[in-house]
Amino acid sequence: MLHELLLALLGFTGDFVLDASPARRRAAPQDAAAGGDGDGEVGPTFRLAPDLTFLQPSERSAIERLISLGFYYRELNRFATESRDLSWIQSSVEPSPHADKTQKGKVRKGSVYRRAIANGITEILSVYRSAVLQVEQNLLSDPLPILATVTHGLNKFEVLLPPLYELVMEIEQKDIRGGQLLNLLHKRCHCGVPELQSCIQRLLWHGHQVMFNQLTSWMVYGILQDQYSEFFIRRQDDRDGENDSSQRDVSDKFMQKLAKDTSLASWHTGFHVSLDMLPEYIHMRVAESILFAGKAIRVLRNPSPGATLQEPVSQSQNSKGSQRMQSFIGGSGAPKDLPNFSNISAEELLPQAEADRIDAMLKELKHSSEFHKRLFESAVGSIRTIAANHLWQLVVVRADLNGHLKALKDYFLLAKGDFFQCFLEESRQLMRLPPRQSTAEADLMIPFQLAALKTIGEEDKYFTRVSLRMLSYGMKSSTSQKDLQKPNASELPSQGKATSELALDGWDSIALEYSVDWPLQLFFTPDVLSKYRKVFQYLIRLKRTQMELEKSWAAVMHKDHADFSDYCKDRKNGSATQLRRQRSKPLWRVREHMAFLIRNLQFYIQVDVIESQWNVLQSHVQDSHDFTELVSFHQEYLSALVSQSFLDIGSVSRILDSIMKLCLQFCWSIEQYETRPNISEIDHITEEFNKKSNSLYTILRSSRLAGSQRAPFLRQFLMRLNFNSFFETTARGVMNSGRLRPSTAGAQL
Repeated sequence: MLHELLLALLGFTGDFVLDASPARRRAAPQDAAAGGDGDGEVGPTFRLAPDLTFLQPSERSAIERLISLGFYYRELNRFATESRDLSWIQSSVEPSPHADKTQKGKVRKGSVYRRAIANGITEILSVYRSAVLQVEQNLLSDPLPILATVTHGLNKFEVLLPPLYELVMEIEQKDIRGGQLLNLLHKRCHCGVPELQSCIQRLLWHGHQVMFNQLTSWMVYGILQDQYSEFFIRRQDDRDGENDSSQRDVSDKFMQKLAKDTSLASWHTGFHVSLDMLPEYIHMRVAESILFAGKAIRVLRNPSPGATLQEPVSQSQNSKGSQRMQSFIGGSGAPKDLPNFSNISAEELLPQAEADRIDAMLKELKHSSEFHKRLFESAVGSIRTIAANHLWQLVVVRADLNGHLKALKDYFLLAKGDFFQCFLEESRQLMRLPPRQSTAEADLMIPFQLAALKTIGEEDKYFTRVSLRMLSYGMKSSTSQKDLQKPNASELPSQGKATSELALDGWDSIALEYSVDWPLQLFFTPDVLSKYRKVFQYLIRLKRTQMELEKSWAAVMHKDHADFSDYCKDRKNGSATQLRRQRSKPLWRVREHMAFLIRNLQFYIQVDVIESQWNVLQSHVQDSHDFTELVSFHQEYLSALVSQSFLDIGSVSRILDSIMKLCLQFCWSIEQYETRPNISEIDHITEEFNKKSNSLYTILRSSRLAGSQRAPFLRQFLMRLNFNSFFETTARGVMNSGRLRPSTAGAQL
């Protein structure tokens, strides 16, 4: 009987120990894994034969408690055998065409984590088998073997095997895999039984071996080893949802370029953190650091096939005038137009010693008997710092990031004012006509090239990367000078009208593009370039308005001086000239008010906003040696430019657009004043400008803006506008007149 009991303890039933429902018990986990709800039964099915009348009730109770260990052993061994069996790999790679619904219950998804847990369970079962063998040896050596020997030898397993069986059943029924399995084991570790806690920690250690292997592959070699989607770093499947429709024509070109470059595609849209497989004891911040480190190593180990970096500037200043003229005329910004390049290798970007250092950190964590959260986070932080420093070395030092930032400031933020002043003067006559949909961009290239030849020096190697574009969605030829010369009350924008009526000049769709090569695309993403483009369109419209106000004043003053000279020569016939000069004085007061507002707004944006924020960015670039910090600082720089220029406040940006449009209408109207005087038209423009400028001042001095990050520089702007309390007085007068109108109308009724 004792030998029958020992066999039952190893899962073999016979005449002495019976299995109540073997077929049902073995099929239940597979049915549950296939989608069935199961019967929820977790108890053992080993039973003593009912015809054993020679056993006392106490002996029967002790034996039934022992043989339940045999049931748990058999089920755990079955789970371990099935999970460690690799015969299904070939069938999963080459699925049979006849694998239909009849074989649905037999199809299993692979899991390296479950196989690792099965290895840990096999270790525990080997200890159990050794204990059974030791019990058998004790029974054979004892002249009078008794049941207490068996009970004493296997007593400790009564607190181990049942919880492990419940754990296995939950894994199979819920199909728990990957990071979810680690999370389950981590929760089960917190128990009050030291032996059970030690066993589950050993299982968790086996699971962590797989995780550390995946981390090593990802953070040392930049390779994602995750055949069964169990790692918390996951490939990104959807790459098309991030493109904004308003910039689709620009972003599509960038994404097509990324598709040809796997390293850039992997950096921007290739991978993400899967929350489903992220264990709860690993913080999201740590997971994002792992994601960044792997992507950085992937870029450093797999540079772009055509990756070239510029040589020092001192070696690239031997360009000839003919080459410079050819690059201006080409205007493509292609890499071939840049002077000198040199190839790079992966060993230069990430030395093998650094990779070995990262590998040593992960191996130390892997070989530790327990998972220490603080040590893990510290190691991940160190690896992330190594990757960020090498990526910083690549982008900032080798790729000359600061030079490109300076070029973007020169051209997109109008720091090269002489170039854009010359460009606007050369294209002024062209912009007085409606832009032609098909040739507008080509028409602008001639003044653009002429301005470059007059103002851009030979040492500026970044100009070849700049190209001029006319965005098709911004063209509105109906709002050119031809139509602006004939406005009426219904066409002029008013404060209460919809934003769609605030149509801008068709030439306001002028935009710049900047060509960037690997690895600068890691820093200058499509979103970053779109923000630069947005600020540029705003600034070029502002500068064009300022120039038109100055040109109109210069033209009329030239005519006025000629009239005054004629008046001095012939005072008897100069009364008409004198009368005309008297009538035109109110026009110059309005023009001066317009120029005052535009001039102060331009000074505020160029000096108080752009220059101050540029100095802050430069200090960060010099002090930081971390790529992610630089990206964050640059994002803050762009956000500050957008917010402090009021581009993110719809009400303010719409008022500014309408003010600039009114200024252009006024300039073109007063230039035609001598040949086609229209006092009502100018009066209407003046009235609208006063309303808009007062509304702008009222919004800018509101309490909502006074408490934002714009406050320090905004106060300087308001002080310049209202240095003599003119704006405050007129704005208050407009508000009071608006309040009095309803009561006055009521009194008249």
